[in-house]
Amino acid sequence: MRYRLLGRTGLRVSEMFLGAMTYHEPSAEARRVVDLYAEAGGNVVDTASMYGDSESVVGELLEGRRDRFVVATKYTPTRDRTDLNAAGNHRKNLTLSLERSLRRLRTDYIDLFWVHVWDRHTPIEETMRAMDDAVRAGKVLYTGMSDAPAWVVSGANTLAEWRGWTPFAGLQVPYSLLQRDAERELLPMARAYGISVAAWGVLARGVLSGRYAQPGAAASRVSPDAISERDRTVVRAVLEVAGELGVTASQVSLAWALRRGVHPIIGASSAEQLKDNLGASAVELPEEAMRRLESAVEFELGFPGDFVGEVDRSPDIYGDDLHRLDGR
Repeated sequence: MRYRLLGRTGLRVSEMFLGAMTYHEPSAEARRVVDLYAEAGGNVVDTASMYGDSESVVGELLEGRRDRFVVATKYTPTRDRTDLNAAGNHRKNLTLSLERSLRRLRTDYIDLFWVHVWDRHTPIEETMRAMDDAVRAGKVLYTGMSDAPAWVVSGANTLAEWRGWTPFAGLQVPYSLLQRDAERELLPMARAYGISVAAWGVLARGVLSGRYAQPGAAASRVSPDAISERDRTVVRAVLEVAGELGVTASQVSLAWALRRGVHPIIGASSAEQLKDNLGASAVELPEEAMRRLESAVEFELGFPGDFVGEVDRSPDIYGDDLHRLDGR
């Protein structure tokens, strides 16, 4: 396992994060998964306040070795459906959600505290100041934003820079060969601001693992009948590349995400599945394979990405000597 720095911080995080959303009880298999992940060099365990008993399970599984891990959790969703103030990104819910997460995780600090989803009813300056207060209190070390527009995140980090508050070091988005929307605005924004990107849904609920490609495949998280021809075309490309390289479809799909510079969140339900996923870190995808995977189905950036890309190469805009410019 290789490591990267989290955003513009000095925190070392493994290239793949372990997702704990499905941890409902501290089973022997869950412990084997965490142990195998740690043995491979993984150090980030990602959970959330809304994932049932996941935080409590993670707290128990990491007991006695908690400081060796980067523990990440999220807040925003309601703690009590009958109370409007029990949800959202305002200071009150942040404070109470954080205290509950600390108790559940059996720790006195959260390494990476995520805003789970953009709350359009709460001013972003309130969220950023409350996050900064939690950092100054020593209860949170680093912060991140999940599932939000690029303009919200960039505005939040600019505000933090101006006011001396803690900026978001991480961004969490859905991203896979079947869902590349993040390439339009979110990934370029993250690169510009030096924000690390964690990707969920990299295997598209198992579709990109190839498990539904065989005739008569049983339904699991997805019904095979619900998979579109577009998605099946991508899966065929993944399986072809996997066959040529002698690896699995899951490893190809995860290796593609790693090549794109994001941290895949792997939510393995068994040690055997995790072992396969971890093998992606050793897969080297040739440029030709990357092109085949990405061109299997049409993907357009849309405006302004495609338009600006064309203009950027136009001598009508920048003059006849544009080809002599060594750009960024």
